[in-house]
Amino acid sequence: MEIEILSEEGNPLLHRQEVQFEITHDEATPSRLSVRDSLAATLDKDSDEVVVRSLDTKFGMRKTVGYAKVYESPDAAIDVEQGHMLERNKIEAEGAEEAEAEE
Repeated sequence: MEIEILSEEGNPLLHRQEVQFEITHDEATPSRLSVRDSLAATLDKDSDEVVVRSLDTKFGMRKTVGYAKVYESPDAAIDVEQGHMLERNKIEAEGAEEAEAEE
């Protein structure tokens, strides 16, 4: 899987970069989590700082265009992003992880 950054725009008010990218893949469309991990490695960020918003693969093509938001810290992502997007990207608040461990 190869990732090419198409555009990158800063948003200092929300402490993030908004990134459009294109993935070239050999098999089926990769999962959101594998894209998130690969994009984080490409941008030299932690995977908890990357929220993949959308992935769009045209029928029969081996290229996927996506949109992601790359935050300065996982806490910034948790403060700004909607709950369902955090769930899809498997990003949890530190307090939530501790509460689940206690139960």
